[in-house]
Amino acid sequence: MLRFFIIGVLVVLGALATLAAAVGGPGWWALLAVLVLLLLVGVYDLLQKKHAILRNYPVLGHMRYLLEGIRPELQQYFIERNFDGRPYDRDTRSSIYQRAKGIKEEQPFGTERDLYALGYEYLVHSTAPVEKMEEPPRVRIGGPDCTKPYDMALLNVSAMSFGSLSANAIEALNRGAAKGGFAHDTGEGAISPYHRNGGDLVWEIGSGYFGARTKDGGFDEREFAEKAADDQVKMVSLKLSQGAKPGIGGVLPGAKVTAEIASTRDVPQGQTVISPPYHQVFSTPRELVQFIGHFRELAGGKPAGFKLCLGSRTDILAICKAMVEEDITPDFVIVDGAEGGTGAAPLEYEDHVGMPLTEGLMTVHNALVGAGVRDRVKVGASGKVATGIDLVKRVIQGADYTNAARAMMMAVGCIQAQTCHTNTCPVGVATQDPKRMRALDVPDKTERVVRYQQATVQQALQVVASMGLHSFDELRPHMLRRRIDHGTVTSYAEMFEHLAPGQLLRDPPRSWERDWDRADPDRFQP
Repeated sequence: MLRFFIIGVLVVLGALATLAAAVGGPGWWALLAVLVLLLLVGVYDLLQKKHAILRNYPVLGHMRYLLEGIRPELQQYFIERNFDGRPYDRDTRSSIYQRAKGIKEEQPFGTERDLYALGYEYLVHSTAPVEKMEEPPRVRIGGPDCTKPYDMALLNVSAMSFGSLSANAIEALNRGAAKGGFAHDTGEGAISPYHRNGGDLVWEIGSGYFGARTKDGGFDEREFAEKAADDQVKMVSLKLSQGAKPGIGGVLPGAKVTAEIASTRDVPQGQTVISPPYHQVFSTPRELVQFIGHFRELAGGKPAGFKLCLGSRTDILAICKAMVEEDITPDFVIVDGAEGGTGAAPLEYEDHVGMPLTEGLMTVHNALVGAGVRDRVKVGASGKVATGIDLVKRVIQGADYTNAARAMMMAVGCIQAQTCHTNTCPVGVATQDPKRMRALDVPDKTERVVRYQQATVQQALQVVASMGLHSFDELRPHMLRRRIDHGTVTSYAEMFEHLAPGQLLRDPPRSWERDWDRADPDRFQP
């Protein structure tokens, strides 16, 4: 491991310097003093628990923090070319890290954003702001067929599996959720021992049915019902697709399938595990809706829903038609945006497949409204949610609550090195290498997760108050504006068509009529 190699090199150089100093001049003693100092720094780096980079890269890791001290130009140059690839902008990334660390984040000299750039969005504040809400509201999830509703926080941990993330990262996230009072989505990798730290769980079931899987890869209803009965599991979610790679399944290489992961996922140890791109439990919109009803029954009446990255408006309209005809609705729908996704995926899928979150969220929201079922179904937004502004914007666009993945990873120390798929994460977040994951100190990162979530929600409350509103329920589409061209700024009320409750059932507007007519509850269409 590199950290011991560095210490070893310093020890060897120190021994050589000692020998040279014994027979040479005073200059060698100065060199020896420097080497001893570096060795002491290296030992301290190995033993401290605050910085994962220093624990895995003693002495050398200080270069990153040195550049932070002379920011922004050199730090930005270093980070963008060595760690981030296609990251959040600097201000967003800095905000996440500072909130997680509890550092005051105000900055001088105004924004560095181009406020006249096409696509720039802003919220309309009030000349008469009001007092901020004393406590953040919670969103009750549970339709008429749900017997155990759950009150969801405004910002929660999005779906990230054990196997994709390290044991220490999962444990820190779950402990943070428990301490901060928000939910933790398990991802499709099942419920691991590291999820068992008191945090409320949303158990996600993907096409691989991990954690409730028969030997031939099917869905094991009995095992699912037994595990879903656990008090820590508050909701159950069926993953139809995800933002990073909608339309394809996942692959976990056999080398990463340890005994612990194999036990958690109900798969053979050491064998490559493939999640199919399709489900066995349904093949049509009607069968999907019927299964969601059964899914909820198996979970003992807990909220049941599904997550998807939308492909076409026809698909969600077909599902809505099935809801109406079967009189079965999910308790929630999580909309994943194509721009989101912490999972590794082919570049073509990351850049060109799937609907972005704004369009997907507004389409799902309006489809549910138009079908007359929006009051029974809560909507979650997942896809590059990182700041209080993101939270407020997503509520305006149709969400009831939000989930964050990438930002939560950064709160536990991720520097977006983009080596997740290589098992060599430098900070121990996305690796199964025990020597690397030890760098992630769970108690310290737990506190960072809590601080990040609370500070972000509080900032959202402050923004709502600055808009002159007393609650999130008062947010309206005209309060969010976008620059269309250099002479035109328009609101979301003007840019998008907003359906009235039940409008699709009575008299679909011309812009929706063709898709509504094509939507078939008995088949998904390309």
